[in-house]
Parts: sequence; structure tokens; C-alpha cells
Amino acid sequence: MEYIIISVSFFGIMLGADWLVSGSVSIAKRLKISEFVIGAAIVGIGTSMPEFVVSVIGAANGNADIAIGNVVGSNIFNVLGILGPTAMFFPIVVDRANMKFEIPFCIFVTLLLISLIFNFFNGDMPMLGRADGIILLCLFMVFMSYSFYRDRKKAPEHEPVHEEAAPLWISSAKTVAGLAILAVSCDLFVSNAIKIAKSFGVNDAFISITLIACGTSLPELAASVTAALRKNTRLALGNIVGSNIFNITLILGLTPLITPLQASGITATDYLVMASAALMLPLISFRGKIGRAAGLVLFLGFIAYNAHLLYNQIA
Repeated sequence: MEYIIISVSFFGIMLGADWLVSGSVSIAKRLKISEFVIGAAIVGIGTSMPEFVVSVIGAANGNADIAIGNVVGSNIFNVLGILGPTAMFFPIVVDRANMKFEIPFCIFVTLLLISLIFNFFNGDMPMLGRADGIILLCLFMVFMSYSFYRDRKKAPEHEPVHEEAAPLWISSAKTVAGLAILAVSCDLFVSNAIKIAKSFGVNDAFISITLIACGTSLPELAASVTAALRKNTRLALGNIVGSNIFNITLILGLTPLITPLQASGITATDYLVMASAALMLPLISFRGKIGRAAGLVLFLGFIAYNAHLLYNQIA
């Protein structure tokens, strides 16, 4: 039965992503907001909702491995497992403004998260406390405020219009409906994937950083591929960068306020791969786009990382 539910929920994820992307692009055109910002804000936050729900539930149940591992694994999957394959088929345009702010900001919050978890500032045991959560939440508000301020201030270099924008109320309804379908489908997919994994005796840390992380990132995957197919590559990039920033600043900003998080099952290798994935973004996009070769490099890194995880789980 679990396999049938997973199959049905996967199609729900694809449908929800299609409605979310098409509705968001239409809103962007109506409100004259750049597609990167709409991708980083509306689509990015929307597709990060599954990670938010899973992490909050994990924190409430006292399972820090689930809460932190979900975010670490999702951020790795977003860059290596989603951005990589997407760029392999659809080279992604990177604006100069993205190179100056969003990508450096993503790298900054990634490295800051690792510093906070390992408590480089006070030398205590590795954990994420309430003060750390407040710092991350403040950075979330800074990112959102500056993104919309800059987008309104400058004359945006929007992508060419590929389709007429629908009325605002229709676009908004479609976006909300897409998010709702994504949330329900993703919850069904993840819960049933966990049941299958646990039947094979897999531990929580491995489940959180692989199955749950990949499962909760399916909306990002579906949204990015759908955006690329619609030739909205800036929205696809904004979705990934925005989701990674929100996963760290919003999700791991709020969950420590419920209870301090101390994840013993997440290894230094996991944090290193997450940081490396973020640091690769400016290196592969300095020419103004992420091409097919760079996408292949990212995807090979994703395969190598998961092979490492599987080897350690079997060993």
C-alpha cells in the first residue's frame, strides 16, 4: 500500500509544482516583480514548507537529528541533486545582481549555521540554541526586506515575457492551490517512505539526511524543472537559492525556539558537503550562467555523497 501512495503522491507533487510556478510567474508579471525574486520569495518559501513542517515536528518530539539533518540534507540535495541535473538540460542564467547579493548571502548563512552549531563563539557542546535561532531569524528578515527593496528600486531586467499573465486573483488562487497540493502530496510521500525505510532497519540520522531531505525537496525539484521547461531559468535559480536560505534562516531560526537542538547523528562530512555545495555556486556561475558541464559536476558530487552515505550505513 505504501508504494501505491508514494506513486500517487509523486504525481500530486508534479501537479502542485506546475500550478505553483505558473501562478507565481503570472503574479510576478502583474506586480512587475522580477522572476528571480518571486522564485526566491513565494516559490522558495512555499517549496520549503515541507522542510519546515518536518523540522518543527522533529524539534517538538525532541529529535534534533530529524530537524537539523532534514535541512542539511535538503540544502545539499537542492544544489547538487536539483540545480545540477536542471542545468544539465537547461543552462541557467545568473544575473550580476544575484552574484553580488543572493549567492554570497546563501554562502554566508551556510557557514554561519555551521559556526553556530559547533559553537565556535562559546566553546560549548555542538548544538543550536535559542539565541542562535534569533540570529538566524533576523537574517531571514534582512534577506526578505532587502530583496524586495532592491527589486523595487532598480529597473528590473526581467526575462522576456513568454506568456500572457492571467488575472491576479486567478494567479493567486492557482499559487495557493499548488502549495496546498504540494504540502499534502509531500507529506504522504515522506511518511510512507519513512515507513518503508524503517522496515529495513535504517536509523533516524540516515533517514533524515537522505529520504526525508530528498522527499521534502521534491517540491523544489518539481518547481525548478517546471520553471526551466517554461524558460524561466531565473525563477529556477531563485527557487534553489531562496529555499536554501529559508531552510537555514527561517526553519532553523524557528525550531530552536521550541527546544535547543543537539544533533549527534549528523557528521562533520555532512556539514562539509553542504558548505562545499554553497561555495561552488559562484565558481560555476561567474560567466553569467550555469552550463551543462557545471551541472554534470554538481550531479556527480551528489552521486558520490550518497554513495558515501550508503557505504557508511552498510558498514
